This record gives sequence, structure tokens and C-alpha cells, in this order.
Amino acid sequence: MQRVAVQAQFPARKAVWHGTRIALLSRRRAVSCAAMTTHEALPAVVTVDWLKDRLGQVKLLDTSWYLPPMGRDAKNEFAAARIPGAQFWDIDGVADPATDLPHMLPSEAAFAAAADALGIGNEDAVVVYDGMGMFAAPRAWWTWRVFGHSRVAVLEGGLPAWKAAGLELDESAAGSEALTAATAAACAASSSGSSKYKAKLMKDKVLSLHDMQQLVQPAAAAVAAGQAPPALQRQVVDARSAGRFAGLEPEPRPGLPSGHMPGSKNLPFTQVYEGGVMQGGRLQPVDQLEALFQTAGVDPQAPLVASCGSGLTACVLALALHQVTGQLVPVYDGSWSEWAATPGAAIQKEEPAAQ
Repeated sequence: MQRVAVQAQFPARKAVWHGTRIALLSRRRAVSCAAMTTHEALPAVVTVDWLKDRLGQVKLLDTSWYLPPMGRDAKNEFAAARIPGAQFWDIDGVADPATDLPHMLPSEAAFAAAADALGIGNEDAVVVYDGMGMFAAPRAWWTWRVFGHSRVAVLEGGLPAWKAAGLELDESAAGSEALTAATAAACAASSSGSSKYKAKLMKDKVLSLHDMQQLVQPAAAAVAAGQAPPALQRQVVDARSAGRFAGLEPEPRPGLPSGHMPGSKNLPFTQVYEGGVMQGGRLQPVDQLEALFQTAGVDPQAPLVASCGSGLTACVLALALHQVTGQLVPVYDGSWSEWAATPGAAIQKEEPAAQ
């Protein structure tokens, strides 16, 4: 199949990389164009133009994942059509098998085994994308980052943007091994096993239930006493919808109450996309992202942790924050699925607006 040579359908508002010179056409950190050097640092977000010129120079991962109501099957879609050279990374498969919480981080050994199975080395440039746009790929990006892999980027707009640009798709049959290689290796990994890939978890970027309980305790005590919660030592920004955060709409997981951790702030993850559009979504320009966080009562430059329903869309906020600050922010891995299911958990709700 011939590659279709077209100009990417993105307006000239992005940062365009010409060799070692960056021409900023707007305050947007997405990089396109120019040849890649061996140890070139990757930005967090790259464009379709950037990727099409480097397909043979990067390790490409389809990291698609969908909520049940979306009615989509990530593995079937990958098997049917993918960006040439892409391999499949199962967010639920390369995960901690010892918990029933969704897509919790795997062990260092399991992550390293999965990387080995895909032929990815510590120095390789990795680009992740998904079939929605920028929905699940930020979780994969954050996962690779917290295991010490700095050369990883998210494809802006994901597979929809690649298709919209009229670029080549690999529609050859993908066997079951291609879909399960990373997961099978992760499941078979042992702490005593050896691997070529060396994974080192950045523990300060992954907050646990205990960490969050300690962080939120002063605010929880104030709310229990009928007082306004004080400012937390580390800001907590929740990516769930406003209704779920307020406790006015149900959680998608049966039996799980809605509401929020006392003292936390809410910025629904869809707001960081241009026009609030998730399908084929692209992040808003940096100045607008910064304004969004500030409007939500969050200082992007101060210490914070991102949370959501299951640790996935928290990483959309983490990616947006990285665009603003250049820093990798911590995520509460268990997020609301763990917090709200914990007996005695402090849950704050808002009163419905008067009719």
C-alpha cells in the first residue's frame, strides 16, 4: 500500500521544530517536521506531520481503551486497521494482577518484560496513540514516564487525526500474538527474572491510598465538623465530570458513591480539549490550559496530584499540566475507584441547586 503524501490538516498555530530551532507560531507545545537524531529529546505531544516523517525511527504503540458505554473494542479495531508499524499495548493487561482495581501500575519486572516483548529499549523513542484521540494514550504516556522512559510522546489527535490527514493504514490481519505479546510477557514476569529493559519506578509520582488519606485528613476533619475545608498541602485536582464530583450524578461503576475527596478541586478532563471535543481531540493552547486550571482554583506551578475515576483521565490532566509546566505530576493510581470503595472514606458532596 502506498503512503499518501498530504499536508497535515492542522492550522499553523503549533510549535514547529526545524532541526534545533523551534519556531513558535503560538504557545502550543506540539512538535512537527524535521528529521530525528539518535538521542533527540521528545516533546510530550507530537503531530501527525512529525510522526509520518519518522515512522521507521520510533516505536509506535496503539494504546486504545474504551469505557463499556462507548461500545468499542480496542483489540478488534487494532486488528482491523492501525498506523503502520504499531504494536498493541493493553492498559488493562500490562497492569497489577493482584488487585481488582482497573489498570493499576504493574511491577517494574512486569513492565520491563512487556517492553522486551515489544522490542523496546531504554533509549528508544516511543509514540503512543489511541482510537479516540487523546483519551487513553495519556495514561500510557504517563506510565512509560513513571517507569523512567523520558523519550515518549502522545500523538496529537490520535488515530482520527492520522485518518483525517489521509495517511496510510495497515489493514493486514493482526494475529492474536500481536495483540497479547506485551500482556503475556507482563503476566509471566517474576521479580527474579532478567530483562534487557531496565525499569525504575518514580515512586514520588504515584500516590497511594495511604498517601491520599494523610493528605486529605485535615480537610476531612473540617468537613466532618461542619467547617469549610482548609487548603491542602498538595492540591488535588479531579478529572471526573462536575456532576460526579459534586455527588449529584451516579458513578459508572455499580455500587460506588459519587462525591469527592474533601478539599479537592474539579477540572473535568474534557475541558482541556479544543472545543471540549474528545473524538479526535487536541489539547488547547498552553495559555488557555493554564487559565483553565487557574479558573478551577488550581495553581499549575504549585505541588499537586491528579485523580479521576480509575487513574486514566487523571493522566489527561497530567499531560495538559506537562504542557504548561514541563513537569511530570503525580497521579493517585487507585483514584475514586479505590477511595470511594474504602470503608469509612471521607466523601464530600455538594447540595443540589435550589429550584
